Amino acid sequence: MKIYRFAVVLSLFFLSCDQKSKVEKAVEEIPVDIKVERFDKVFFETKPEDLAKVKRQYPFFFPAGNDDSVWLEKMQNPIWKEVYTEVQKKYSNFEPVREQFNALFQHVKYYFPKTKIPKVITVIGEMDYTAKAIYADSLVIVSLELYLGKGHKFYEFPNYLKQNFEENQIMPDVVSSFAYRNIPASPDKSLVAQMVFEGKQLYAKDLLLPEYTDADKIGYTPEQIKWCEENENYIWRNFIENEMLYSEDPKLTTRFIAPAPFSKFYLEIDNDSPGRIGAWIGWQMVRSYMKNNNVTLPELLKTDAKEIFEKSKYKPKK
Repeated sequence: MKIYRFAVVLSLFFLSCDQKSKVEKAVEEIPVDIKVERFDKVFFETKPEDLAKVKRQYPFFFPAGNDDSVWLEKMQNPIWKEVYTEVQKKYSNFEPVREQFNALFQHVKYYFPKTKIPKVITVIGEMDYTAKAIYADSLVIVSLELYLGKGHKFYEFPNYLKQNFEENQIMPDVVSSFAYRNIPASPDKSLVAQMVFEGKQLYAKDLLLPEYTDADKIGYTPEQIKWCEENENYIWRNFIENEMLYSEDPKLTTRFIAPAPFSKFYLEIDNDSPGRIGAWIGWQMVRSYMKNNNVTLPELLKTDAKEIFEKSKYKPKK
């Protein structure tokens, strides 16, 4: 009997691997050739007298109402010129990242066939960590000054933010932006709805970035992922016992969904927990839903949070 069970498990394992390989083989056949424009180089290597030419070429980077003196000052500011120098040291050869974009958008085209292949434009922005990479239909804009490595001297940010200022976060950030644009807004402001919302965009990374670790997908350290897995049942029980799931208290968003150094249970475990623990639990809910329901990724993103929660049959590991 044991031998029979082992054979069944082994067969299912190889069937799963074969199915995965079929998907990946189909993905590899999709023709994608991402074009990259280095606006960061164009801007900082342009002579002040040629600014008008750059504005005509890239009008969307020069909103009305800003005098040319704003752009000329940035071009010639010693600090920003140093930032540009550091970006060029790190990304003088952007080809490896471009290849990652190719792989990503092969997966995007597989799951979302009607999606346009965007042009990637690299910039040096204003150190806005809330907009590191933006997917905007026909464009992907990447602020390279925020991917220089967590230990870079320029970063005067908290560690929980800096840990994601790494090159390997470019693709996860792009997928987040892509997924958020494809998830319909909902009037439901309950904690569980927000958890599922975040879980959807994290699940999109499971399919669009299959080679990435869970830590890279959510922006945790491996130790933080381990903590979540070991405490999943305890976290879920806390949400249930304190009747948080259907609460629309906006403080719960800050405590469990928004980026933070840790989640706020107001318990001894707080300092050990990573921020955004509600998003991680939402991810496990969505994974359970997709395991138990025959739904495509585009359908998932449009499915109501309440339906996902109820049909997920989510049950944390003890």
